[in-house]
Amino acid sequence: MFYIPKRYILAGMSLLGFANVYALRVNLSVAIVSMTKHDPYFKDWSSTTQGLVLASFFYGYIITQIPGGLLAERYGGKWVLGLGCLGTTVLTLVTPIAAYHSVGLLVAVRVLEGFGEGVTFPAMHAMWAKWAPPLEKSKLSTISYAGPHIGTIVAMSASGVLCEHGFKSPPHYQRWPSVFYVFGSLGLIWCIAWFFVVHNSPSSHPTISNDERFYIESKIAESTTRNTAEKIPMSWLAARFLGSPAVWAIVIGHMCNNWGFYTLLTSLPTFFSDVLGFDIRNDGLVSAAPFGAMAVIIVTSGYIADFLRQRQFLTTTSTRKLMNSIGQISPAVFLVVTSYTNSVVLAVVFLVFAVGLSGFSLSGFNVNHLDIAPRFAGVLMGITNSAATVSGIVAPYITGAMTTADKFSPQTLKAQWQKVFFLSAEVYVFGSLLFLILASGKQQWWADGPPKSTKHDGHDGHVQTSNKLETGALYGSI
Repeated sequence: MFYIPKRYILAGMSLLGFANVYALRVNLSVAIVSMTKHDPYFKDWSSTTQGLVLASFFYGYIITQIPGGLLAERYGGKWVLGLGCLGTTVLTLVTPIAAYHSVGLLVAVRVLEGFGEGVTFPAMHAMWAKWAPPLEKSKLSTISYAGPHIGTIVAMSASGVLCEHGFKSPPHYQRWPSVFYVFGSLGLIWCIAWFFVVHNSPSSHPTISNDERFYIESKIAESTTRNTAEKIPMSWLAARFLGSPAVWAIVIGHMCNNWGFYTLLTSLPTFFSDVLGFDIRNDGLVSAAPFGAMAVIIVTSGYIADFLRQRQFLTTTSTRKLMNSIGQISPAVFLVVTSYTNSVVLAVVFLVFAVGLSGFSLSGFNVNHLDIAPRFAGVLMGITNSAATVSGIVAPYITGAMTTADKFSPQTLKAQWQKVFFLSAEVYVFGSLLFLILASGKQQWWADGPPKSTKHDGHDGHVQTSNKLETGALYGSI
C-alpha cells in the first residue's frame, strides 16, 4: 500500500497554510488601490490614512510572537497555529464590512489579524521540534517557509484580477470586496483540513506508521539528554537566552535579513519608478519573478543543507554559516550593483538574483533555532521574529525619509538611492559576519533545562549535564 510519510504531509499542509496567511496579509495592499480609485466611499482617504491601515497589521503581529511560542510549547503547535489562522481568516471575511463602517474599525480588525498571524511562525517551529529528525530539519522547515512567498505571488496577482473582474457585493456593489471573500473562504477550507489532517506529534497521530514514528522519535531522542516534560523556570531560561552567543547570532541574523528583505520588498518598486521610469507593478511576470525564484531557492537550499550534513561534508555549524553567508552576502552585492545600473532589464535581473539568493539564509539563521534548542524552538522563533519585525518596520521608513522624490533633483535622487542600497548592503554584511562569528549548530548545554550539576567539556561552551532538575521555585515555568 502506498504510504506518504506524515512529516511530509505536515510540510505540505504548512506550506499551504503559510501561503494562505500571507495572502490574507498582503491582499489589502492591492485592494486599497482599487478602493481609493474606484469606490467613492474611500475617495478622501489620504496617503497617511492608507499608511495607517496597512501598518496596523504589524502592531498586532509583533505582540503575539513570544506568547505564540510559549503556548505552542505547552499546548501544541497544531492548535495555536490553526486557531491563529482561523481568527485571521474570519477577520478577513469581515474586512469589507469594517472598512465601510469606519477607519477605526478597519484598523482594529487589521490589528487583530496581526494578533492571529503572529503565532504562526513560532508555533510551526515548535511543531518541527517534534516532527523533524535532526538531519531533515532544513528541508522540512524550508518547505514550510516557502509558503509565504508563494502566497505573496498568488495574492498579488489574483487580487488585482478580482478587483477588476470579481463579483460585486453589497452595500455599494463594488468588486474589491471579492478579494477578501475569496481568500477568506480558501482560508476556511484550509483551516478545516488542518484540524483534521495534522497532529501535534508523531505519538499523537492515529495513522502514522510504526516505522515512521519510531524513526522520528528515536532520531530526536538521540539529541535529547533530558526529560522534556520537566518544567523550566522562565527566569533561568531568559538568562540563558540573553547570555548565549548562539541566540544572539540568530537574533542579529534575523534582524539584518529582514532589514534587507523589506528594503527589497517595499522600496525597489519606487526605485524603478523614480529613477528608471518603469513601474514593475504593472508587469505581473516581473513582479512575481523575484518571489518565485526565492521560493524555489528556499526549498532547494534546504535539500542542499541536509545533503551536506547527511554526507558529513560539513558540520551543522559550518552548513548554517555557509547557507547564511550566501543568503546575505549575495543580495548585498546585487543591491550595490543595482544602484549603479541605468538599464531596466539589468535592474530586473539583479532584483531577481537579490531576492532569490536571499532564500539561502532560511537554511542558515531561520533553521538554527531547531539546532541549538529544539525544545524551545518556538519561543526562540518568537523572540527573533519580534526583533526582526521591528527591523522590517523601521527599514522602509528610513528609506522613505532618504528618498522622498519631491525633495531631490533626479540626479541627487539617484545618489540618495545609492545610499539606501549601500546601507542595506552594509546591514546584510554585518549580519552575515556576526553570524559567522557567533553561530553554532550544536545543541546548547541549557537546551534541556537547568542541570543540578554540570561538568564542562571545555569546548564551545557545551557541558555534560546530569538528569536531575534544579530544585527551587517553578513559578513562570514552561
